[in-house]
Amino acid sequence: MDLAAELAQYGPTADHAPPTLAEAQHYCRRLAETHYENFTVVSRLFPQHLHQHLCNVYAYCRWADDLADEAGGQSLSLLDWWAQQLDAMFSGRTSHPVFVALAETVREYVIPQKPLADLLVAFRRDQLQTRYESMSDLLTYCECSANPVGRIVLTLGRCVDETSGHLSDRICTALQLANFCQDVRRDFERGRIYIPQTLCRAYGWDDSKFAAGRCDSAFREMLAVMVNAAEAYLDEGQPLVRHVPHELRLPIRVFIAGGRAILAAIRRARYDVWSQRPTVGRLTKLRVLVTAWWQG
Repeated sequence: MDLAAELAQYGPTADHAPPTLAEAQHYCRRLAETHYENFTVVSRLFPQHLHQHLCNVYAYCRWADDLADEAGGQSLSLLDWWAQQLDAMFSGRTSHPVFVALAETVREYVIPQKPLADLLVAFRRDQLQTRYESMSDLLTYCECSANPVGRIVLTLGRCVDETSGHLSDRICTALQLANFCQDVRRDFERGRIYIPQTLCRAYGWDDSKFAAGRCDSAFREMLAVMVNAAEAYLDEGQPLVRHVPHELRLPIRVFIAGGRAILAAIRRARYDVWSQRPTVGRLTKLRVLVTAWWQG
């Protein structure tokens, strides 16, 4: 997304007429399907009647993510503006295409404001906090950055309750931790370290070692702790498959298997996430998809 161009057209100082619902939905589909190629593949795992709604939620997250990471010194003020737009939507007043489309999703599936607002809490936190003292501190970040997405998906599937919500949180936290392990180098280049400081100190790693970016035995052991924690959360969340309607079981199995594939790739690289970012290849993605389908 070209943030500058989008802000010029739809930002806080832009003067534009509210789009029709059809125009707003088209905007969200275009944003979702052209910005992130994997979104199209993942969204097709869900039933067709949820595709537009997933695009609407994705467009909301995409805007927030870009306001946080691409707006420089304006990030916090623009995130405040985005939060005001969210409040306005829940008050029945909106003109931004993302919120015109999202309002229809919220209305039809009775999505509460909290998970959408919690995502903005995480984006703001990234602007203010770059280190996490303990794993429990890091998990409070995951509660706002990852877990709300799972809760929204369950709401779209009309199956959110205490049990499914708890299991979904485990899966989403696991995927977030896996992403932290995968992106240690990329995050540090942005000034952020998501490996808890208590763990860093236990293995003798400080900012100077992150800056050097060399994968030594201590780093391997340290990252293995994070990888094992992510895997444990995936194990805890696995029973979610039995607690959701049939139409959600395939995507959830794929998410879990995809998380395991990322962790396996990190282990195959012997935890060296500095030389090359561990990724899941096309063949592995296909294998994950076929296995998840066959299990169903």
